[in-house]
Amino acid sequence: MKIALVTGASGVIGGACARALAQRGYALSLQYSTHPQAAEALLAGLPAGTPACLLQGDITRNSDVLALFADTRARLGYVDLLVNCAGAALPQGLLTDVAEADMDRILSVNVKGPMLLTRAAIPHLMKKGGGAIVHISSMWGITGGSCEAVYSASKGALNAFVKAMAKELAPASIRVNAVAPGLVPSPMNACLSETDLSAFRSDTPLGSLIEPDEVARAVCYLSEAGMVTGQILSVDGGMVI
Repeated sequence: MKIALVTGASGVIGGACARALAQRGYALSLQYSTHPQAAEALLAGLPAGTPACLLQGDITRNSDVLALFADTRARLGYVDLLVNCAGAALPQGLLTDVAEADMDRILSVNVKGPMLLTRAAIPHLMKKGGGAIVHISSMWGITGGSCEAVYSASKGALNAFVKAMAKELAPASIRVNAVAPGLVPSPMNACLSETDLSAFRSDTPLGSLIEPDEVARAVCYLSEAGMVTGQILSVDGGMVI
């Protein structure tokens, strides 16, 4: 049985990825930082018989990240797949209005966290003779978004990191990719009004916002596509072409 560590499992994308992987027979180690009730509801709703555990931790703290992998090994075994759905965003606004502390928080969660997770995953994946890492990025990491400067910069850095690690880890048969969604309705985007959401729908060539299950399907594809690495797979309804 393959084992996946999914971070940000209490969020809508993390939850969708966990459910999709469970349906494919993965055992699941589910990390969350806050919102324990959402994480517990996810665990309770997994298919019967799915080996799974909940682990609380802060992905920006190396000690917490190492503990996540150690606890996963103790409860389930070595990880075959890391799916990093943890992320942070800010309300839309001008760069001149962003506090330094907010810059530090976004870069820590969206750049440092993935680096720590990837580094900790490598020994596990090497024990298994290879495996896969999939990070959740954003279309703004490809194109940049007005009034999303810090978030865009953090996801752009993540994309560059994915490409670098794909090259570095290919000799060990470890594939590293990312999914770059368009706008997924979630608490992270709660600041957007219905007018804002309607504008996004109108600007999207396929005419719809992105459902979490669409992102999860892309994650599952990248987890299994044996000759795909270093890719940033857009799931955005045609916003980035």
